[in-house]
Amino acid sequence: MNTAIETATARADVAPPRTARAWALAWAFWTLLALSYGLAGGLSSLSEGHAPAWSRAFGWNATDFYLWMLLTPLIGRLGRATATGGWKRLLAVHAPASLAVTLGQTLLQLAVFWLVFGPGHMPVQTLGGFVTMEFAYKFQQGLVCYWVILAVLRGMESRRRLRDERLRSAALETQLVQSQLQALRMQLQPHFLFNTLNAISALALSDPAQARLMIARLADFLRLTLEERHAQQVPLARELQFLEYYLAIQQVRFQDRLGVEWDVHEDTREAAVPHLILQPLVENALRHGLLAKAEFGRLRIAAQRVGGELHLAVDDDGLGLPPGGATEGIGLGNTRARLRMLFGDSARLELRSRPDGGTRAEVRLPFVAGAA
Repeated sequence: MNTAIETATARADVAPPRTARAWALAWAFWTLLALSYGLAGGLSSLSEGHAPAWSRAFGWNATDFYLWMLLTPLIGRLGRATATGGWKRLLAVHAPASLAVTLGQTLLQLAVFWLVFGPGHMPVQTLGGFVTMEFAYKFQQGLVCYWVILAVLRGMESRRRLRDERLRSAALETQLVQSQLQALRMQLQPHFLFNTLNAISALALSDPAQARLMIARLADFLRLTLEERHAQQVPLARELQFLEYYLAIQQVRFQDRLGVEWDVHEDTREAAVPHLILQPLVENALRHGLLAKAEFGRLRIAAQRVGGELHLAVDDDGLGLPPGGATEGIGLGNTRARLRMLFGDSARLELRSRPDGGTRAEVRLPFVAGAA
């Protein structure tokens, strides 16, 4: 019976709009179930030496299962409403709901069956006798049917959510790999490497200690880019460490034209953030805001907790956004996509002009202490 109910409820409890094909398949499965129970009832009468009343046997079971077919979407909605909240919420909703639904289904089935097969078709001559004979048995059976349907629907929903979570995790993993490869491809372009190596070469004679430091920073930059390749989220402190190495190399590239200011609140350093979430914002500020600026430019990285949100901002005092608005490249597009996949509508990325000149890129996401 469980297998038949699972198959039938899978067809009946589909997401709206329900198609005629889905309802036809649901009707076919519930009909098969009613026929099998009707046949079992008739054969049971034969085994006891009684003439089987086939029409009554099939009519009784058809009325029973067709009513449950119509009630399955209602049970499914109640099941989804109690998907979270634990056993207390489940029992608080479904204990009275099972009694009410089963009572209504039982009374309706008895009424329909009495009208169709009652007087002149049954040995019971009074409605009271009929109800006394059938109500208790039918009500108990209906309660079992309600909870079996609910359990099957919950199991199917859990299986669907597990499948969706696996697909979502796979998509996030792919997105993270793409982001890491994009970081390497965008930052470690040939001219960037040549400029960095030239700066190190120039320092090798005039300031060997600084040259050795820059070599170490470049090595750390490469190591950190790949080290967290399996982590979806990292502590903010780890993300800032990556930026420090990256900006140390960029400051050599900009020579004396780049200053960096850090405004990171201490209570945010252990907050979980998507890996490589700030680097595209810094890259965008340097490339489009400060690179073409002849005079000294300043970059500010800020992080603070505002209620239940973590606010991350990258400010520059560069050329600002073009009059027609910014055209987002792959880096910012990937950042938006990752935020949407990780947090849905709870996170957002905003790019806007600053009142005193320059551009601000700000990420707002739920504050979660500790990296996942």
